[in-house]
Amino acid sequence: MDWFIEAVLESPSVLSIIVISIVSAIGLQLGKLKILNISLGITFVFFTGILIGHFNLDLNKDMLSFAQNFGLVLFVYALGLQVGPGFFSSLRAGGLRLNVLALGVVFLGLLFAVIFSYASNISLSNMVGILCGATTNTPALGAAQQALRQISADSRLIADMALATAVAYPLGVIGVILAIIFLRKLFVPKAELAKLSEKKDNDMHVGEFHITNPAIEGKTIRDIMKLTSKHFVISRIWHDGVVTIPTSERILRHNDHLLIISRKSDVEHIKVLFGEQENVDWNKEDIDWNHIDNSQLVSRRIVVTQSKINGEKLGSLKLRNNYGINITRINRAGIDLLASPDLMLQMGDKLTVVGEKASIDNVAKILGNEEKHLDRPNLIAIFSGIALGLLLGALPLPFPGMTLPVKLGIAGGPIIVGILMGAFGPRFHFTTYTTQSANLLMRQFGLTIYLACLGIDAGEHFFETVFQTEGLIWIGFGFVLTVLPVIIIAVIAMKVYKIDYAKSVGMLCGSMANPMALTYVNSTIDNDEPAVAYATVYPVSMFARIIFTQILLMLFF
Repeated sequence: MDWFIEAVLESPSVLSIIVISIVSAIGLQLGKLKILNISLGITFVFFTGILIGHFNLDLNKDMLSFAQNFGLVLFVYALGLQVGPGFFSSLRAGGLRLNVLALGVVFLGLLFAVIFSYASNISLSNMVGILCGATTNTPALGAAQQALRQISADSRLIADMALATAVAYPLGVIGVILAIIFLRKLFVPKAELAKLSEKKDNDMHVGEFHITNPAIEGKTIRDIMKLTSKHFVISRIWHDGVVTIPTSERILRHNDHLLIISRKSDVEHIKVLFGEQENVDWNKEDIDWNHIDNSQLVSRRIVVTQSKINGEKLGSLKLRNNYGINITRINRAGIDLLASPDLMLQMGDKLTVVGEKASIDNVAKILGNEEKHLDRPNLIAIFSGIALGLLLGALPLPFPGMTLPVKLGIAGGPIIVGILMGAFGPRFHFTTYTTQSANLLMRQFGLTIYLACLGIDAGEHFFETVFQTEGLIWIGFGFVLTVLPVIIIAVIAMKVYKIDYAKSVGMLCGSMANPMALTYVNSTIDNDEPAVAYATVYPVSMFARIIFTQILLMLFF
């Protein structure tokens, strides 16, 4: 055992890495457990770290500090890259109101934190820690700790902030779910509850339809599309035995046969529109789409790998008119999307294209179709982005009336640069694309390391705090900070702005950055409205919590 004692126990750096790895592995395994269909997921790493940290192991403090900071930087930068392409578009159109309401949740939480701090004997730094736990937002905690280091050199304050987060965190998860249950009982009539529980089939469906409806005969496809709110794509038209790729100006005739891609839930509506549906199963996996008729048409899947196409709307490329092809569907991260003109293309999108081989080859050159380019991670963008983010985070920003300049820190700087890289990098021919799995690996790895170190650091005094009166008071304030802003904004959203329940609760989950609550909502609502609303407000809310939590401490601490 001499080798073990020499290599591990007498080497604090090696021991620190081993402990961090063990905490991470155990926490991730425990994260798979579900209680009442609710799982804390990766957050179990945090609580495992608290348990291990309680034993006060002799770990290398510098190693823990480096790992914690680097994990946080890696997480927030990868998060910025992920949300960047859709960040600014989420601020426009229908997403603007949802984002304003979500920011209302954020600012109400900050306001109540200041009020509760002044009304009690809890310091603002501890109340901010409670707020971070109440909103289950550890990246905001990292940003707050960085701001606190600029204000005070007292390491005990920083440790207590993490301790306050740990104490408030469990009810932060449960509180949002309880608030949603309360809102459901209070505001959603029984008749609407039944509709929310109805299963809607949004799977893609391919069907052959026979035109027998005289009301649409002689009309162009463009005119017919104006008659319905449903969206579908006409892939092929058979007329007198001749197959063609339709354009929007194509006139439909009696007895034409159409091959249409739509959502399965819209099939009956499409049947009424055109007349009849042929009894042919076009959804079998073994269909050879290149030989379904005697034409020269082929079907190919083309991958978007050209950086200049990233962010372009499908309709703006005019591929159908210029090359006589039809794009029937788009697969993005394993999900099939209908090919609408307003759909914004992203690197890695897989387009199913129907047309003549020569035309498809030309389209492939435009879109790129070089999958090997996507397999190679662009590490230059990652490391240069992190470096720029840290430099931005260290830049002092003077604010009127403040004695100390505001610094975005190691959380704020990288997330801003990540968002800007993801949103505008391709416009400057700077490739920032990473595959979904690579980005997820970066985020999960960074967050896991950060939570493990954070838990180990907070664990020393956790149990003696949580079982004292002070700990119970922290838990109470945390629960109020979780529930009160959610209920207030929910009432405004549903009663004042008449936003439906599904969108409202999705927005609330996103504003609280609470995927566990979204999982609960998805188990009670069988459509994708909550998830869409969550994705719409999540980037702005996360950004706001990271930035304004720091500013709050700078102003009032």
